[in-house]
Amino acid sequence: MSPLQILLAGLAFASLLMVGVWLLSVRIRNAGIVDVAWSLGFAPIALLDRFLADGTPWRQNLVTGMAMLWSLRLGIHLWKRVARHHPSEDGRYVELRRAVAGRENLFFFGFFQAQAVLLALLSLPFLLVNLDARPQLGFSDLLGFLIWAAAIAGETVADRQLAAFQKDPSNRGKVCDSGLWRYSRHPNYFFEWLVWVAFFVIALPAPWGWTTILCPALMLFFLLRVTGIPYTEQQSLRSRGEAYRRYQERTSAFLPWFPKT
Repeated sequence: MSPLQILLAGLAFASLLMVGVWLLSVRIRNAGIVDVAWSLGFAPIALLDRFLADGTPWRQNLVTGMAMLWSLRLGIHLWKRVARHHPSEDGRYVELRRAVAGRENLFFFGFFQAQAVLLALLSLPFLLVNLDARPQLGFSDLLGFLIWAAAIAGETVADRQLAAFQKDPSNRGKVCDSGLWRYSRHPNYFFEWLVWVAFFVIALPAPWGWTTILCPALMLFFLLRVTGIPYTEQQSLRSRGEAYRRYQERTSAFLPWFPKT
């Protein structure tokens, strides 16, 4: 199959996946499951690319394994969060429902399909790496794997530190500013973005690999300007008030750095 045909096959799978998820979301009235499906959707698309593309087997196995481990870890983490709060819906989707009152189902169908397009587009590094026929292990492969491993470890630690903080009843209403959260207000977002940097680094030497710079660039835009930091910070200011404002003043928003005194 040609690269375009494989890309379209991934898009078709993502679109059908999101139709099913949309139907489920209508039934349970919780659009938050789209985040879970979006995260988990990368694993089967990476597998699809592995079996449809014709590249070097060990490189195909490497990037497919990396994509699947990352996808499953993030998807399971988000599933636990959605399940813990269900039937309550994430505030983002509550606000969207309010804004499109009377046509929620149609709106969310389009929204879920937009997520399918994004899912297929962001899977481009997996496709290009799976098409890469270079016979030898390259510096970019090793560097990308090390960045990916550091990102997965950092994101896992950040998630566990926050979960442990929130689990302690004495911390109710307080701001988590210990561990990795002392150096960044959103270390989980930073390490999530770093995963996409890793995939870009591995894909870079492949034909048209430079185009995958779009993936970390898109993720950075969404995290910094759209659904990541802006919404999370608004929620934190509403729930923690002045304590969170002081946290904002002394702590880096995204890149981990030493706090201001």
